Amino acid sequence: MSDLAARQDSRSDHRFFGQPLALANLFGVEMWERFSFYGMQGILIYYLYYSADEGGLAISKAAATSIVGAYGGTVYLSTILGAWIADRLLGSERTLFYSAVMVMCGHVALALIPGLAGVGVGLVLIAVGSGGLKANATSLVGDLYEEHDERRDAGFSIFYMGINLGALAGPLLTGWVQTNMGFHYGFGLAAIGMAIGLIQYSIGRKRLAGIGATPPHPLPAALRMRVAALAAAAVLIIAVAALTGLITTDNMSDLVVTLTIIAAVVYFALILSSRAITPVERKRVISFIPMFLASAAFWSLFQQQFTMVAVYSDTRLDRNLFGWDFPPSWVQSINPVFIIIFAGVFAAAWTKLGPRQPSSPMKFSIGTIIMGVAFLCFIPMSGGGSNSAPLLGLAGILLLFTFAELFLSPVGLSLSTKLAPRSFHTQMVALFFLSVALGTAMAGTLAKYYDESNEVPYYLWIGGASILVGVVLMLISPWIRKMMQGVH
Repeated sequence: MSDLAARQDSRSDHRFFGQPLALANLFGVEMWERFSFYGMQGILIYYLYYSADEGGLAISKAAATSIVGAYGGTVYLSTILGAWIADRLLGSERTLFYSAVMVMCGHVALALIPGLAGVGVGLVLIAVGSGGLKANATSLVGDLYEEHDERRDAGFSIFYMGINLGALAGPLLTGWVQTNMGFHYGFGLAAIGMAIGLIQYSIGRKRLAGIGATPPHPLPAALRMRVAALAAAAVLIIAVAALTGLITTDNMSDLVVTLTIIAAVVYFALILSSRAITPVERKRVISFIPMFLASAAFWSLFQQQFTMVAVYSDTRLDRNLFGWDFPPSWVQSINPVFIIIFAGVFAAAWTKLGPRQPSSPMKFSIGTIIMGVAFLCFIPMSGGGSNSAPLLGLAGILLLFTFAELFLSPVGLSLSTKLAPRSFHTQMVALFFLSVALGTAMAGTLAKYYDESNEVPYYLWIGGASILVGVVLMLISPWIRKMMQGVH
């Protein structure tokens, strides 16, 4: 069955909560990949800066946040590679499968290889594999629906809830295992989770019925050797830079920020200058630029859950729960709990409102403003001593994180598929993830300026900047909607 025929067939398929049954398989593989991803990331920063006596590598907190930011940014930067392979070589479905295998191998490397060598090998494999999996899972979900199918946003919200089921369970279980057995056992549990996801996806691949089976814009055979040579040269340059000290633990996130900005500019230029897109498609791509910038600003705050907020949870938060100090990694499961509770509410609201719901630019604007307000809410808890900040206070802030996320993230995923030119379908999804890459790497760079002894200026500057971005986006939203050419 062709991609088009499969999409047409999915219009009458309502077997998974009113959505196509194939959504269940994509829901499952993404859930287990997020289990492994967030489970590993929940303990990663502590593995980096905890002392050797505590099982860690004893590097500085600034270097640890830089590594985590760089790694997170590289995950989303790698969506470019995954999208390109899908669009030009393998198709979305096979790219997703091979990416999942790479992710599992990365977790195995973290579990079995000691020291920074294991960190390097493991994080590179996970970053590249996760990038390929994320872009293509999202693209495949979009392919289940026709352009004007009103189930689309609700379907993405359900898919997003599966992501957060994995994100909830991962840090809880790996955090418990790390506390009681050690870091490498926690990384091993993440590997097992990804293996389960790979098995269930393999069993259910037939449900996709040909969707994503072929690349929409195949690379001519004559160009493949040239591309392979460029890829080998890029790997060599990175290796030389690492060996000669140009890439260090302290500047990793800064380098990823720079690379992501360059990649985004090049990507927008390539798409907009392509003769393969129509004038309507070109306007839609232009309309995405301000939302790309707002998304990057949003994620530079939101992804500090794994940098500044992770350090805050370890050093500033009162983690005493009925006489027991729970692992700081458990804080990273608070946001997924809220997502699970409210994702369905938001999905139902968008479905009920239908054409009366806020436009995508307005949703982006509201999400960015709420994110800024959340950072300002840290101020009343500032100035205390070690492990003095109230858990309920941080939980309330993370609730605001959740509301902001639900206004922007699933909507952004859906919008990127709706605005995508036909010849750059998966690569347009990669552009959305590039905004996440930029924000995530920035979360590592910004966290280096966090000073536990003087917190208020940090919260004021970052929170205020996010609110300003949201207000500007709100003011220009009429122009954006005009450029979107009928897409809502």
